[in-house]
Amino acid sequence: MRKEVWFGLSIMAAVVLAAFSLLPAPSMMTNGHLGLLMLALIVVAIMLGFPTAFTLMGMGMVFAWIAYRSQSPTLAVQQTLDLMVQRTYSVMSNDVLISIPLFVFMGYLIERANLIEKLFKSMHLATARVPGSLAVATIITCAIFATATGIVGAVVTLMGLLALPAMLRAGYSVQLSAGAITAGGCLGILIPPSVMLIVYGATAGVSVVKLYAGAFFPGLMLAGLYILYVIVLAKLKPSLAPPMAAEDRRVPLPEFAQIISETVNNKVLPGLIGALKGKRNAAVPMRELIKHLLIALLPALAVALIMSLVFLKVTAPPQQEVFEGVVAMGSAALGEVADGTAEAGGLAEPPAEEASPAPTASAPTETAAPVAAASAVSLERVPAPMSFWIALVSCTVALVLFYAIFSFARLEIFKMLLGSFFPLAVMIMAVLGTIVFGLATPTEAAAMGSLGGLALAAAYRRLNLGVLKESVYLTAKTSAMVCWLFVGSSIFSAAFALLGGQELINQWVLSLDMTPVQFLILSQVVIFLLGWPLEWTEIIVIFMPIFIPLLPHFGIDPLFFGLLVALNLQTAFLSPPVAMAAFYLKGVSPPHVTLNQIFAGMLPFMAIQVFAIFLLYQFPAIGMWLPEVLYK
Repeated sequence: MRKEVWFGLSIMAAVVLAAFSLLPAPSMMTNGHLGLLMLALIVVAIMLGFPTAFTLMGMGMVFAWIAYRSQSPTLAVQQTLDLMVQRTYSVMSNDVLISIPLFVFMGYLIERANLIEKLFKSMHLATARVPGSLAVATIITCAIFATATGIVGAVVTLMGLLALPAMLRAGYSVQLSAGAITAGGCLGILIPPSVMLIVYGATAGVSVVKLYAGAFFPGLMLAGLYILYVIVLAKLKPSLAPPMAAEDRRVPLPEFAQIISETVNNKVLPGLIGALKGKRNAAVPMRELIKHLLIALLPALAVALIMSLVFLKVTAPPQQEVFEGVVAMGSAALGEVADGTAEAGGLAEPPAEEASPAPTASAPTETAAPVAAASAVSLERVPAPMSFWIALVSCTVALVLFYAIFSFARLEIFKMLLGSFFPLAVMIMAVLGTIVFGLATPTEAAAMGSLGGLALAAAYRRLNLGVLKESVYLTAKTSAMVCWLFVGSSIFSAAFALLGGQELINQWVLSLDMTPVQFLILSQVVIFLLGWPLEWTEIIVIFMPIFIPLLPHFGIDPLFFGLLVALNLQTAFLSPPVAMAAFYLKGVSPPHVTLNQIFAGMLPFMAIQVFAIFLLYQFPAIGMWLPEVLYK
């Protein structure tokens, strides 16, 4: 029998033995103990392969009937059926869940736009001089593509077909290659827009918008730690990730670039400008020169546009407080308004003896000049802060250095990135930006993302009736799975609460008299261990309703707890025996790549995930700074 099967059976045996050893005898069992037994049975049933959603529903209804029967045997069946209907209706009326099918549809469309091959090739050439360039390009490609699609299985499978053979041909270690693909492919469940964060938000009652803002920097941090690990490992042990040969780094130049490089200059800006103003461009069409000059100037134009918008923002005139209603003329009334003693929006009546005469044409009022001056002041811009000028100088220096090394070979790589990386990046940032800055709800942004997916598929000539039908079918299938999972989870958690299982766990945890730090460590260790036999969906819908009610007692922000859980749940895809990313990769890998080698390659990246959780706990501002700045 396989080791993986033995491992799974041993975990199930441990759960069963723990349940029977810790629970009292049947004659002494209370409803609360039945709730704990239900929790143990659901883990065993899922590990045996029963469908999660329907197992949750079935077991929840059975144990809900037991709970109702202990109180009122005659009404138990009716109350159980009423509970099922009410919980199902509450899930169906949850507005947050509408964004899930839209994001999933966007992902399937982008997957079928066939961008991943171009993206990997351009990233590979862009990182050619970095140690472990193939693995670094793989992680970046996986992170971008997984973020855009959110479909871990599709990303790992496609990168297994594309990047694994390339890395093995280049002499890369099997373990490092497998770890880079599986770890990079799982980043999409953490970096927004993530379906996992929507599921957690709906389960824990936390704002999805704040979760997206909070998970952005932790996701980038985790991807950066992966890349740093690969670079350090390739530097220390070049045999595991051999450097790229010079001929492999060579980018073939088009004919016009070869002519200009040989006759004018091999740098883009001097070469194109020199070819424009002399007779040396006779062999190159003017249209070609102008087109590539505009492409080369895109980074400078983008920086100029961004800095201009920032300048307009930081120098905007301060908002003047407007007092609505009638303000009485006279120095006394003006004094009251200036001192803030008059009620805003109301009437400022001066004392009768100090009232000013009505204004005439020949005698202008005392208020006319101050009001005019205030209007003039309100239109003046404030000086830009020193930080803006420092940023402007830094960007200018960076642009000068960039164009100093911007050769025609790098121009070709930049053009490849324009056709693969930037469309995805712009779409992701547009979706995230509209959500994070409050311009649209997650559902509205998901709808715009779906439209963007359609536009991308059409732009790359991959949009047809077959692709559309398949994307709609897979979206409906995935959405139905998530919906039934929520229904089953809702019924299961209601039965668990009816039996008193939640109260029993609360009493036990509070009796331990733990500090908030100890509770956080305990909860994260439990979630980490649950990631070995269960997937992230089961962990969120079954166990999060147990942890969330305990957070107020320990004074823990559910948003911060959700960010820790999101980082921790990365292990669910990388921990055997249910590490689905490993099985996705094994299905498309060469025969000599074994499952044990894939598992061994994933273990260092699991250690990096644990280190990332430690960093987030030690420095909460990594996740909490952006939500606090945006949503004070």
